[in-house]
Amino acid sequence: MKYRTVGKTGIQVSNLCFGTMSFGGNADEETSKAMFKRCREAGINFFDTANVYSGGRAEEILGTCLADCRDEMVLATKLYYPMGADINAKGLSRHHIMLEVDNSLRRLKTDRIDFYFVHMFDELTPMEESLRALDDLQSQGKILYPAVSNWAAWQIAMALGISAKEQLARFELIQPMYNLVKRQAEVEILPLAASQQMGVISYSPLGAGLLTGKYGVNKRPEQGRLVEEKRYTDRYTDSMNFVVADRFHSYAAQHGIHPATLAVAWVMSNPAITAPIIGARNIDQLEYSLAALNVDMTPEWRDEISSLSVTPAPATDRGETLLPIWT
Repeated sequence: MKYRTVGKTGIQVSNLCFGTMSFGGNADEETSKAMFKRCREAGINFFDTANVYSGGRAEEILGTCLADCRDEMVLATKLYYPMGADINAKGLSRHHIMLEVDNSLRRLKTDRIDFYFVHMFDELTPMEESLRALDDLQSQGKILYPAVSNWAAWQIAMALGISAKEQLARFELIQPMYNLVKRQAEVEILPLAASQQMGVISYSPLGAGLLTGKYGVNKRPEQGRLVEEKRYTDRYTDSMNFVVADRFHSYAAQHGIHPATLAVAWVMSNPAITAPIIGARNIDQLEYSLAALNVDMTPEWRDEISSLSVTPAPATDRGETLLPIWT
């Protein structure tokens, strides 16, 4: 296991982060604890969860797992999505942030959260309101650093500007989607993170199972997130994604590597990524992702794999070399 620094924080984390979305859902408590133990054996010290995962049960199970090693672990959780029927039990208002941080601390059985993520952008709440609440939580010692997930680069940049102007705690860690078929983060989010010395833990390196060898143009399993859950079906319905999946599976087979292992290794090899978030329903699935630690991917090899998918267009429409205005 290698360790990397999260932005400018000085915190050292493993170059794989384990995500606990399956805890209390697709993975029962016994399986969840076994996966946590296996991650620790592999050297992982970074765990990501969210209040909404399994209705809070994921945080509870993770809190139990952390009971005898909390000070050795780096912990991230999130808020935004509804946690009840009340109209205010969602979003990034000060009301909801102050309520949910205490609920997460209770479920996680800890006195602080290392990285506290806003899970989505809230169009109803001014950024200043949310950022001030997060700054107060840092002052109170309930969180160490604010973090952000699923925001556009311009939104993150605006937040950084507000934090600098108002002298508030800034986002130190970004959590975008990133895999071989979802490369939009390369356009602005990853360059922003590098420019501002922010950490990046990207999620969905396997594309919800698309890049595991189970899917292709004429290939669909009977079970799996892409089959069973509408949000993933909608996310990956573009036919080109399945073309890329076929290409990638063939490429992995030619090199004698399980596609899940290679998919994680490809994400991990991006220098802007602090750690990909891996997840699993069971130990067998977990082992394929952990095997990425043994893949020594060169820049040339990474470029070969990248060529199997579509490189996203640059952030501006001017791709040609600009000439002096007087010519």
